[in-house]
Amino acid sequence: MGDATIFHNPKCSTSRKALDRLRESGVEPTIVKYLDTPPTRAELVTLIADAGIEVSAAVRRREPLFVELGLADATDDELLDAVVAHPRLIERPFVVTARGTRLARPLDRLDEIL
Repeated sequence: MGDATIFHNPKCSTSRKALDRLRESGVEPTIVKYLDTPPTRAELVTLIADAGIEVSAAVRRREPLFVELGLADATDDELLDAVVAHPRLIERPFVVTARGTRLARPLDRLDEIL
């Protein structure tokens, strides 16, 4: 398996499980702790498009900040602005391999790109 990157939050059990699954498949990915090194808006747009999902699917709706910021009816541009300003709103984990990009939620989505 070639190179891989995981946009990781070590406090998130799904993110930890995704990292474990990558390693179990023989991949030692580049780990981007996105809360420390957030992706740019352009990087987010690319991740979302490459994963084949809507912008709204890449946002943690259950995060209290989502409600605080009044994002329930936000446009894609407003959601992207919010996520760039508040990276904890990024749904996780995004995983990129030579076979594609997936938001590994549910975790089985990783199998599509391993």
